[in-house]
Amino acid sequence: MIETVIALLMFVNGEIKEHRIQESMAQCLRGKRTAERQYSENIKYQCWKGKGQTEIYMGEKSIKAIILD
Repeated sequence: MIETVIALLMFVNGEIKEHRIQESMAQCLRGKRTAERQYSENIKYQCWKGKGQTEIYMGEKSIKAIILD
């Protein structure tokens, strides 16, 4: 299913390694601040709002693909 999502993305050396779907941008920014407290030079966090292809697997929604316009 293609829908608008808000996600907290974790970049390691410029590549997306992990993502978590968030309910709101405020919740995403809180999670980002918490994650950035453990500083690492090659890890960057970013909140992102856009279209993505999602799927529900074992009761949890995840992003299967990001759609860039």
